[in-house]
Amino acid sequence: MAQSAISPGTRDVLIVTDIQNDFIPGGSLAVPRGDEIISTVNELAGLFTNVVLTQDWHPQGHRSFASSYSGMKPFQSVKLSYGEQILWPDHCVQNSPGAQLHAALNVPHAQLVIRKGYHHDVDSYSVFIEADGKTHTGLAGYLRERGIGQVYICGLATDFCVAWSALDAVKLGFHAVVVEDACRAIDTQGSLAAALQAMDNAGVQRVKSAQFR
Repeated sequence: MAQSAISPGTRDVLIVTDIQNDFIPGGSLAVPRGDEIISTVNELAGLFTNVVLTQDWHPQGHRSFASSYSGMKPFQSVKLSYGEQILWPDHCVQNSPGAQLHAALNVPHAQLVIRKGYHHDVDSYSVFIEADGKTHTGLAGYLRERGIGQVYICGLATDFCVAWSALDAVKLGFHAVVVEDACRAIDTQGSLAAALQAMDNAGVQRVKSAQFR
């Protein structure tokens, strides 16, 4: 069966997630083949009137960094007040070169940049709600005030910031769509399969960039 064509309108927004130097091959938390999606993201963004960019934006010594704990290594886990936290290599430290949006990302008409993860003790994968499940970024209110009801999400990484953002979008009453080939995953400890299952269970739609016109 042919896939239906998608023509973004004024009630749609594209959220471009974390296309930052530290998540691109060569960065401190590189997503495998993360650089491959940038041209697709640029083309996709050109079809949208409304685009929001996100930036991971951690202070030095963030609680999610393995370096903040004696004897701990990246990809191990600790229990924090809000639950289990995977520990990461230091990445996207505020004002560092690694935190900057990648130079090949070309979305000049983006209307908003949401920075997340700037609270020292709380990680933030989702662009809507931080990992404690209660601290909101304000994006939901911004979108509602502009009459936007459908969010398309692309970027890095499928199994963390993209998936968490999509799941929170649904919880907040938006229709969420992930553009699969405009994302790449970290895939640690089965995280990609778990994220895809969670999105399917929540009713997040998955599409391909070729469906857009």
